[in-house]
Amino acid sequence: MQAVAVLFVALLVTSCGTGAGGDSEDALRVYTSVTQATVDAVVAGFEAANPGVVVEVFRAPTGEVAARIAAELREGGLQADVLWLTDPLREWTPDNIDVVREDYRTDTFFGTRVLNLVIVAAAGLDSTPQDWDDLIDVDGVVAIPDPGFAGSAFGALGFFALNPDFGIDYYLSLRDNGAVQVRSPGDVVAGVAEGLYVAGITLDRTARAAVDDGSPVVMVWPESGAISMYSPIGVVDASESNAAEPFVEYVLGEEAQTAIASTGWQPIRTDVEWPEFGAQRVVDWDQAFERQDELLEEYHAVFGE
Repeated sequence: MQAVAVLFVALLVTSCGTGAGGDSEDALRVYTSVTQATVDAVVAGFEAANPGVVVEVFRAPTGEVAARIAAELREGGLQADVLWLTDPLREWTPDNIDVVREDYRTDTFFGTRVLNLVIVAAAGLDSTPQDWDDLIDVDGVVAIPDPGFAGSAFGALGFFALNPDFGIDYYLSLRDNGAVQVRSPGDVVAGVAEGLYVAGITLDRTARAAVDDGSPVVMVWPESGAISMYSPIGVVDASESNAAEPFVEYVLGEEAQTAIASTGWQPIRTDVEWPEFGAQRVVDWDQAFERQDELLEEYHAVFGE
Protein backbone atom coordinates (compact mmCIF):
# COMPACT_ATOMS: atom_id res chain seq x y z
CA MET A 1 0.00 0.00 0.00
CA GLN A 2 1.31 3.45 -0.86
CA ALA A 3 2.35 5.98 1.79
CA VAL A 4 -0.73 8.20 1.55
CA ALA A 5 -3.07 5.21 1.69
CA VAL A 6 -1.24 3.80 4.71
CA LEU A 7 -1.67 7.05 6.60
CA PHE A 8 -5.35 7.28 5.82
CA VAL A 9 -6.19 3.66 6.64
CA ALA A 10 -3.96 3.60 9.72
CA LEU A 11 -5.64 6.64 11.16
CA LEU A 12 -9.06 5.17 10.64
CA VAL A 13 -7.88 2.27 12.78
CA THR A 14 -6.81 4.61 15.60
CA SER A 15 -10.42 5.53 16.24
CA CYS A 16 -10.72 2.15 17.95
CA GLY A 17 -8.27 3.58 20.50
CA THR A 18 -5.20 2.04 22.08
CA GLY A 19 -2.77 3.73 24.42
CA ALA A 20 -1.12 6.72 22.74
CA GLY A 21 1.19 9.44 23.81
CA GLY A 22 4.02 10.29 26.15
CA ASP A 23 4.89 9.04 29.61
CA SER A 24 2.86 11.64 31.49
CA GLU A 25 -0.15 13.86 31.04
CA ASP A 26 2.21 16.82 30.63
CA ALA A 27 4.16 15.15 27.83
CA LEU A 28 3.19 15.51 24.20
CA ARG A 29 4.30 13.41 21.25
CA VAL A 30 3.79 14.84 17.76
CA TYR A 31 4.23 12.92 14.50
CA THR A 32 4.55 15.18 11.47
CA SER A 33 5.85 15.57 7.96
CA VAL A 34 5.85 19.38 8.22
CA THR A 35 9.23 20.97 7.49
CA GLN A 36 11.70 21.07 10.39
CA ALA A 37 12.02 24.86 10.59
CA THR A 38 8.24 25.25 10.86
CA VAL A 39 7.89 22.54 13.52
CA ASP A 40 10.78 23.98 15.53
CA ALA A 41 9.31 27.49 15.47
CA VAL A 42 5.85 26.35 16.58
CA VAL A 43 7.07 23.92 19.26
CA ALA A 44 9.43 26.53 20.73
CA GLY A 45 6.58 29.00 21.04
CA PHE A 46 4.22 26.43 22.56
CA GLU A 47 6.76 25.25 25.15
CA ALA A 48 7.51 28.86 26.09
CA ALA A 49 3.80 29.51 26.61
CA ASN A 50 3.31 26.23 28.51
CA PRO A 51 6.14 25.78 31.05
CA GLY A 52 6.55 22.18 32.15
CA VAL A 53 5.18 20.67 28.95
CA VAL A 54 7.77 18.72 27.00
CA VAL A 55 7.04 18.17 23.30
CA GLU A 56 8.66 15.19 21.59
CA VAL A 57 8.58 15.39 17.78
CA PHE A 58 9.03 12.66 15.22
CA ARG A 59 9.46 14.44 11.89
CA ALA A 60 9.99 12.60 8.62
CA PRO A 61 8.71 12.47 5.03
CA THR A 62 5.16 11.22 4.59
CA GLY A 63 6.28 7.68 3.71
CA GLU A 64 8.38 7.32 6.86
CA VAL A 65 5.64 8.72 9.08
CA ALA A 66 3.24 6.24 7.48
CA ALA A 67 5.66 3.36 8.09
CA ARG A 68 6.04 4.28 11.76
CA ILE A 69 2.29 4.56 12.26
CA ALA A 70 1.71 1.21 10.57
CA ALA A 71 4.43 -0.47 12.65
CA GLU A 72 3.07 0.89 15.93
CA LEU A 73 -0.45 -0.21 15.07
CA ARG A 74 0.85 -3.72 14.38
CA GLU A 75 2.68 -3.70 17.72
CA GLY A 76 -0.35 -2.71 19.76
CA GLY A 77 -1.02 1.02 19.58
CA LEU A 78 -0.18 4.37 18.04
CA GLN A 79 2.18 6.29 20.33
CA ALA A 80 1.44 9.80 19.06
CA ASP A 81 -0.85 12.34 20.69
CA VAL A 82 -1.02 14.75 17.76
CA LEU A 83 -0.66 14.11 14.04
CA TRP A 84 0.18 17.07 11.84
CA LEU A 85 -0.55 16.54 8.12
CA THR A 86 -2.84 13.56 8.61
CA ASP A 87 -6.45 12.65 9.41
CA PRO A 88 -6.91 11.75 13.09
CA LEU A 89 -10.30 11.06 14.60
CA ARG A 90 -11.09 12.81 17.85
CA GLU A 91 -14.24 14.89 17.49
CA TRP A 92 -13.90 18.24 19.25
CA THR A 93 -14.03 21.91 18.38
CA PRO A 94 -11.08 24.27 19.04
CA ASP A 95 -12.06 27.62 20.53
CA ASN A 96 -10.62 29.48 17.54
CA ILE A 97 -12.10 27.22 14.87
CA ASP A 98 -13.60 30.21 13.05
CA VAL A 99 -10.15 31.17 11.72
CA VAL A 100 -10.19 28.02 9.58
CA ARG A 101 -12.26 28.08 6.40
CA GLU A 102 -15.13 25.59 6.43
CA ASP A 103 -13.68 23.69 3.47
CA TYR A 104 -10.35 23.42 5.32
CA ARG A 105 -11.71 21.57 8.36
CA THR A 106 -13.82 18.66 9.55
CA ASP A 107 -15.09 17.51 12.94
CA THR A 108 -11.75 15.84 13.61
CA PHE A 109 -8.96 17.79 11.94
CA PHE A 110 -8.22 21.40 11.07
CA GLY A 111 -6.10 23.15 8.47
CA THR A 112 -2.92 24.80 9.74
CA ARG A 113 -1.24 26.12 6.56
CA VAL A 114 -1.83 26.11 2.81
CA LEU A 115 0.48 24.30 0.40
CA ASN A 116 0.42 25.46 -3.21
CA LEU A 117 1.65 23.38 -6.13
CA VAL A 118 3.14 25.55 -8.85
CA ILE A 119 5.49 25.32 -11.83
CA VAL A 120 9.23 25.69 -11.49
CA ALA A 121 11.23 26.35 -14.64
CA ALA A 122 14.82 26.97 -15.63
CA ALA A 123 15.68 30.65 -15.79
CA GLY A 124 16.12 32.08 -19.26
CA LEU A 125 13.95 29.69 -21.26
CA ASP A 126 12.80 30.97 -24.64
CA SER A 127 9.26 29.96 -23.71
CA THR A 128 8.56 29.56 -20.00
CA PRO A 129 5.41 27.51 -19.26
CA GLN A 130 2.68 29.70 -17.81
CA ASP A 131 -0.01 27.12 -17.03
CA TRP A 132 -0.46 23.39 -16.44
CA ASP A 133 -1.28 22.58 -20.08
CA ASP A 134 1.97 24.24 -21.17
CA LEU A 135 3.99 21.50 -19.47
CA ILE A 136 2.73 19.02 -22.07
CA ASP A 137 4.44 20.92 -24.88
CA VAL A 138 7.66 21.99 -23.18
CA ASP A 139 10.80 21.53 -25.26
CA GLY A 140 12.79 19.44 -22.81
CA VAL A 141 12.30 17.11 -19.88
CA VAL A 142 9.62 17.89 -17.27
CA ALA A 143 9.87 16.39 -13.76
CA ILE A 144 6.94 15.46 -11.54
CA PRO A 145 7.01 14.22 -7.91
CA ASP A 146 5.91 10.72 -6.92
CA PRO A 147 2.34 10.64 -5.47
CA GLY A 148 3.19 7.42 -3.67
CA PHE A 149 5.91 9.21 -1.70
CA ALA A 150 4.86 12.83 -1.22
CA GLY A 151 1.42 13.78 0.07
CA SER A 152 1.41 16.98 -1.97
CA ALA A 153 2.13 14.96 -5.12
CA PHE A 154 -0.89 12.79 -4.32
CA GLY A 155 -2.86 16.03 -4.08
CA ALA A 156 -1.73 16.87 -7.61
CA LEU A 157 -2.79 13.43 -8.79
CA GLY A 158 -6.18 13.86 -7.16
CA PHE A 159 -6.66 17.25 -8.76
CA PHE A 160 -5.63 16.28 -12.29
CA ALA A 161 -7.18 12.81 -12.38
CA LEU A 162 -10.55 13.95 -11.03
CA ASN A 163 -10.75 17.13 -13.12
CA PRO A 164 -12.56 16.51 -16.44
CA ASP A 165 -10.34 19.15 -18.06
CA PHE A 166 -7.30 16.96 -17.39
CA GLY A 167 -7.96 13.37 -16.24
CA ILE A 168 -5.29 10.67 -16.14
CA ASP A 169 -4.66 11.50 -19.80
CA TYR A 170 -2.78 14.56 -18.54
CA TYR A 171 -0.10 12.25 -17.13
CA LEU A 172 -0.09 10.24 -20.34
CA SER A 173 0.54 13.43 -22.30
CA LEU A 174 3.36 14.41 -19.96
CA ARG A 175 4.97 11.00 -20.31
CA ASP A 176 4.62 11.01 -24.08
CA ASN A 177 6.46 14.33 -24.12
CA GLY A 178 9.33 12.79 -22.15
CA ALA A 179 8.40 13.72 -18.57
CA VAL A 180 10.01 11.75 -15.75
CA GLN A 181 9.05 10.98 -12.18
CA VAL A 182 11.32 11.95 -9.27
CA ARG A 183 10.80 11.32 -5.58
CA SER A 184 9.77 14.65 -4.09
CA PRO A 185 8.93 18.29 -4.92
CA GLY A 186 12.38 19.21 -3.63
CA ASP A 187 13.98 16.81 -6.11
CA VAL A 188 12.08 18.55 -8.91
CA VAL A 189 13.54 21.94 -7.99
CA ALA A 190 17.04 20.53 -7.51
CA GLY A 191 16.91 18.82 -10.90
CA VAL A 192 15.74 21.97 -12.68
CA ALA A 193 18.47 24.00 -10.96
CA GLU A 194 21.10 21.44 -12.06
CA GLY A 195 19.90 21.51 -15.66
CA LEU A 196 18.56 17.95 -15.65
CA TYR A 197 15.03 19.17 -16.38
CA VAL A 198 13.64 22.34 -17.92
CA ALA A 199 10.54 22.53 -15.72
CA GLY A 200 8.42 20.64 -13.25
CA ILE A 201 5.70 20.59 -10.61
CA THR A 202 6.69 21.56 -7.08
CA LEU A 203 5.60 23.43 -3.95
CA ASP A 204 5.65 27.21 -3.99
CA ARG A 205 7.64 27.38 -0.78
CA THR A 206 10.35 25.12 -2.21
CA ALA A 207 10.54 27.10 -5.44
CA ARG A 208 10.63 30.47 -3.66
CA ALA A 209 13.41 29.26 -1.35
CA ALA A 210 15.47 28.18 -4.35
CA VAL A 211 14.98 31.55 -6.06
CA ASP A 212 15.94 33.37 -2.85
CA ASP A 213 19.08 31.22 -2.61
CA GLY A 214 20.13 32.30 -6.09
CA SER A 215 19.34 29.06 -7.96
CA PRO A 216 18.89 29.52 -11.73
CA VAL A 217 15.15 28.82 -11.58
CA VAL A 218 11.92 30.80 -11.65
CA MET A 219 8.64 30.09 -9.91
CA VAL A 220 5.55 30.34 -12.12
CA TRP A 221 2.15 30.67 -10.47
CA PRO A 222 -0.09 28.97 -13.08
CA GLU A 223 -2.49 31.38 -14.76
CA SER A 224 -5.48 29.14 -14.07
CA GLY A 225 -4.44 28.75 -10.44
CA ALA A 226 -2.07 26.86 -8.19
CA ILE A 227 -3.26 23.52 -6.80
CA SER A 228 -3.87 24.33 -3.15
CA MET A 229 -4.27 21.96 -0.25
CA TYR A 230 -4.33 22.38 3.48
CA SER A 231 -2.03 20.78 6.03
CA PRO A 232 -4.31 19.37 8.75
CA ILE A 233 -3.68 18.74 12.41
CA GLY A 234 -5.70 16.75 14.92
CA VAL A 235 -5.57 14.81 18.17
CA VAL A 236 -5.26 11.03 18.21
CA ASP A 237 -8.48 9.63 19.63
CA ALA A 238 -6.71 7.58 22.32
CA SER A 239 -4.38 10.33 23.54
CA GLU A 240 -4.37 10.95 27.29
CA SER A 241 -2.06 13.97 27.10
CA ASN A 242 -3.43 17.14 28.69
CA ALA A 243 -1.28 19.10 26.27
CA ALA A 244 -2.68 17.67 23.02
CA GLU A 245 -5.73 19.89 22.53
CA PRO A 246 -3.94 23.03 23.81
CA PHE A 247 -1.17 22.36 21.27
CA VAL A 248 -3.68 22.27 18.40
CA GLU A 249 -5.31 25.44 19.75
CA TYR A 250 -1.88 27.08 19.82
CA VAL A 251 -1.06 26.05 16.23
CA LEU A 252 -4.28 27.74 15.08
CA GLY A 253 -3.50 30.89 17.06
CA GLU A 254 -2.01 34.09 15.70
CA GLU A 255 1.43 33.57 17.28
CA ALA A 256 1.99 30.13 15.75
CA GLN A 257 0.45 31.17 12.45
CA THR A 258 2.88 34.07 12.28
CA ALA A 259 5.72 31.63 12.93
CA ILE A 260 4.44 29.34 10.17
CA ALA A 261 4.34 32.28 7.75
CA SER A 262 7.87 33.28 8.75
CA THR A 263 9.12 29.86 7.63
CA GLY A 264 7.66 30.30 4.16
CA TRP A 265 4.24 28.66 4.31
CA GLN A 266 0.91 30.37 3.67
CA PRO A 267 -0.89 30.61 7.03
CA ILE A 268 -4.42 29.38 7.41
CA ARG A 269 -5.43 32.61 9.15
CA THR A 270 -6.31 35.53 6.91
CA ASP A 271 -5.37 38.02 9.65
CA VAL A 272 -1.70 37.00 9.37
CA GLU A 273 0.14 38.90 6.65
CA TRP A 274 0.78 36.95 3.44
CA PRO A 275 1.33 38.14 -0.15
CA GLU A 276 -1.22 37.48 -2.87
CA PHE A 277 0.39 35.38 -5.62
CA GLY A 278 -2.60 34.38 -7.76
CA ALA A 279 -5.63 32.13 -8.12
CA GLN A 280 -5.91 28.87 -6.19
CA ARG A 281 -7.70 25.65 -7.15
CA VAL A 282 -8.69 22.99 -4.63
CA VAL A 283 -8.63 19.20 -4.52
CA ASP A 284 -11.79 17.15 -4.00
CA TRP A 285 -10.35 15.23 -1.05
CA ASP A 286 -13.47 13.14 -0.44
CA GLN A 287 -13.21 11.71 -3.94
CA ALA A 288 -9.42 11.53 -3.86
CA PHE A 289 -9.36 9.43 -0.69
CA GLU A 290 -12.31 7.30 -1.75
CA ARG A 291 -10.54 6.43 -4.99
CA GLN A 292 -6.90 6.67 -3.89
CA ASP A 293 -5.96 3.07 -4.63
CA GLU A 294 -7.58 3.33 -8.05
CA LEU A 295 -5.89 6.66 -8.79
CA LEU A 296 -2.48 5.38 -7.77
CA GLU A 297 -2.97 2.24 -9.85
CA GLU A 298 -3.87 4.33 -12.90
CA TYR A 299 -0.91 6.61 -12.30
CA HIS A 300 1.54 3.70 -11.93
CA ALA A 301 0.25 2.27 -15.17
CA VAL A 302 1.66 5.45 -16.73
CA PHE A 303 4.85 6.10 -14.77
CA GLY A 304 5.49 2.78 -13.02
CA GLU A 305 6.06 2.13 -9.32
